[in-house]
Parts: sequence; C-alpha cells; structure tokens
Amino acid sequence: MTIFRTAFQALRTALFYVVFIGQTVVIALVVGTIALFAGRTRLSWAMAVFWCHSNLAYLRIFTGLKTIVSGAENIPPGGCIIAAKHQSNWDVFAIFPHTGRPAYIAKKELMRIPFFGWAARSLDCIAIDRQKGAQAIPALIEESRSAIGRGCRLVIFPEGTRRAALAAPAYRQGIVRMYEALGVPVVPVALNSGLFWGRNSPIIWPGTAEARFLPAIEPGLPAEIFSQRLAQAIEGETEALTLQAIEKGLGRPLGPHLRQSLEVRRNSAT
Repeated sequence: MTIFRTAFQALRTALFYVVFIGQTVVIALVVGTIALFAGRTRLSWAMAVFWCHSNLAYLRIFTGLKTIVSGAENIPPGGCIIAAKHQSNWDVFAIFPHTGRPAYIAKKELMRIPFFGWAARSLDCIAIDRQKGAQAIPALIEESRSAIGRGCRLVIFPEGTRRAALAAPAYRQGIVRMYEALGVPVVPVALNSGLFWGRNSPIIWPGTAEARFLPAIEPGLPAEIFSQRLAQAIEGETEALTLQAIEKGLGRPLGPHLRQSLEVRRNSAT
C-alpha cells in the first residue's frame, strides 16, 4: 500500500471525525437538555435513532466503510440480553437499530459527561462503575431488571472494552451474574469491525464490517455451561467473519499483531 493511499485514507478519516464529533455534540446538547426537563421523549428517541443511522452513512461516505448486519430474526420477543463482541465504536451504531428499545450497559465515566450523560440516561443507558469490580454487579442487576420491566433489551459488551481483531478473548463475570439473576435469553453477537476501525488505529479503513446476531442461549443453564456456550458462539463466528474478510482482501496493511495471529491459526490448521 502506497504512502499516498494511506495519507488519503487518513484525510477521509479526519473528515469523518469532524462531522461525527460535531453532530454528536449538537445532538447531546439537545437531547441532554430535553432530558433535564422532560426525560425520555419521542423527539429524543428519534434523534438517537438518527444519530446511529447517520453515523453509519457518514462512515460509508467519508471512509468507505460499509455495514452488513444479519441474524436479527434470532432476537426473541420480550426481554433479553444482547451480548456482543466489542472491537470499535461501529458496534454501537450497527447494533442499535435492531434492538427495539435498547438499554446499553456503559462505563460510569461516560455518564458523567454533561449533556451526553444526561441524554444517555434518558435513553435507558445503565452505568457501571468498573473500578468497583464485582461490588458493582448487584446495582447493575437491579437497574437491568428495571429496564427489562420497561420493555428494554439489555445490550452489553461482556469483555468490558474493545478488543483487537483476533486477540485472545477476556470475558468478565458480569454477564454470567446477569444471566443467572435475570432469567432471560442471551443473544450472542459476532462481528469483525476491528479489522477496519481498530481501537488504537488513527485511520478508519474502507471495507465491509459485519455483525451477526446468533441463536439465543436459553435461560436456566448452569453458569459454567452458559459461559462456555457464549464464548464459543461469539469467538467462533467472530473468527469466521474476520478470516472471510481477510481472504476477500483488505484495503489496509496487516499490522504485526494481526500477522502473528494469522500465522498461529495457520500453524494450528496444519
């Protein structure tokens, strides 16, 4: 890949961020102000939906990153937990339109941002204080139970943070505790967005990011069996989506970590 192509993609990325951040600030100001006086309204919800759809459009227009989401028919009616792999901010925009009335589990620091935090809380987001570790779980479960009672579907990233493509998984116990306490199905979500919009990458690369809702895991399983099924479903399909995208050809260079991960998998296969 030439230096010119990389520089050009960096410019496209910068243009996206200008539009994305500018729009996010304006919408947060409006929805946050509405939340102070009226809580959740049809207008604030419509603006949240617009924010997600428009961000996906801006990614396609400015950076060449397209979106495919499949498997939404696997989301059961009623309350459930949607447990997604997390590799980039794209994940939030892509999953949101398919979740009905979502209640995202978000780190507490985001909720402390003026206007943005007020807007997020009015749209059912649930804050978790990650610094408290396991001590934060009881409050998380109570708020989650309340959100399900309001007709929400919980959306959680069970690893707690963004992971690089093909990186070793690091699932936390919060999702297991929620599964045991709430007694609702869990829908795993696999994706490969980290190939195009990596956590530490200054450039968003062109291509087609995919997310796939997988068959729901029924409630009532022993914790160990549930944990194994969840990780196997997410990691297996995430790896498949990632390798398929690489085989089709990427419009980005392969970094040393990604090359090493691919080499490990090739050696294992042989």
